[in-house]
Amino acid sequence: MILVFAEAVNGQFKKTAFEAVTYGNKTAQLLGNQCVVLTLGKVNNAGQLGEYGASKVYNVSDANLDSFDSQVYASVIAQAAEKLGAKVIVLAHTSTGKSLLGRLAARLNAGSVAGVKSLPDIAGGSFKVTKGVYSGKATAEYEISSDLKILSLSGNEIRPAKGGGEVAMEELHLTVPSPKTRVLQVKRQEGIVPLPEADVVVSAGRGMKGPEHWGIVEELAKVMGATTACSRPVADADWRPHHEHVGQTGLAIRPNLYVAIGISGAIQHLAGVNQSKVIVVINKDPEAPFFKAADYGVVGDLFEVVPKLTAAMKKFKAG
Repeated sequence: MILVFAEAVNGQFKKTAFEAVTYGNKTAQLLGNQCVVLTLGKVNNAGQLGEYGASKVYNVSDANLDSFDSQVYASVIAQAAEKLGAKVIVLAHTSTGKSLLGRLAARLNAGSVAGVKSLPDIAGGSFKVTKGVYSGKATAEYEISSDLKILSLSGNEIRPAKGGGEVAMEELHLTVPSPKTRVLQVKRQEGIVPLPEADVVVSAGRGMKGPEHWGIVEELAKVMGATTACSRPVADADWRPHHEHVGQTGLAIRPNLYVAIGISGAIQHLAGVNQSKVIVVINKDPEAPFFKAADYGVVGDLFEVVPKLTAAMKKFKAG
């Protein structure tokens, strides 16, 4: 049985949860097994996970699960895996999944691979998966030989696919330990798609010359339905909030489309964005390093190019 932990925030499932369930379902089909989903704490409309391939959805409800604590969550997921007889556990490769993977592997004496980007290769009775290494510059193949296998799935690698119908959520009765820490307050950025989950990202750097010019970037992002980001020097100068900083020392993202405006493309920045499916670079310097990593490039003054691109996008959408 394939057990998928579906992560929810404020009772709502994130896109990464649908990706993980889709991945779990496809893995279950390869192994001739079923995909079962586990949810923790208060969740809304858990039955919809059946549309993405879950044959059953279980929930463990307890006040100690309403705020995330990696030790508590790991204990409950491990109990569920043992009780249900899981052979593979699938997590999303989010901050939550990253903090759970090692704890679960240690508790269950299981082999694990973080940030996988492929379905398992089970030829000849093996179980092999691939993941990006060296900041996405290479791909490594890992074989897991343990009876129980734990995987975390990188974002935007598997497109959520509907194919089933809603299923009833069943309560699973397990022992929920008390957390050793107490959460006093949680602050989340509201109203935008978080950068790690965004399909389209519009990012800008020092070429903007100052925070007063950021309106053209925000307008383009709005037209494209994108999330905004920035380079480290921009965040360090307080032109933009630090949660928008992408790169080696910021967030590592993998959107379907990354638009880089006025960013030279230093290796530290590339390390956080080079796993994007398509990269578009706008820079007036034809020798900017970013052009070597770009799928498409525009050499020109961003203050002329970006407004024209925004106008063209508006015209395209209107048509």
